Amino acid sequence: MPTKTDSAAKNTTAFAAQAAISFGASLFAMLVAVYFMEADPWIKGFMALGTLYLVTSTFTLAKVVRDMQEDNTTINRLDAARLEKILAQHDPYKSA
Repeated sequence: MPTKTDSAAKNTTAFAAQAAISFGASLFAMLVAVYFMEADPWIKGFMALGTLYLVTSTFTLAKVVRDMQEDNTTINRLDAARLEKILAQHDPYKSA
């Protein structure tokens, strides 16, 4: 019986580079905008702190989503392995 290969899509290096460059550019643009904003220093500090908090919470959310997806994939693999084992042990012609 042929085994099913893992058909999960993998990200390319170009996609990872595009995501990293996009993240860096957007963070840089936001910090430059806060720096050149015409406001008191405490307002600029508040905006910069809010930007950094948004960045860290985005990384946390991305990690949680990834972990949930990996957990779901692992559970599905375990269920498939259990089913394959049961089917391999089953003999329909065996008398009860």
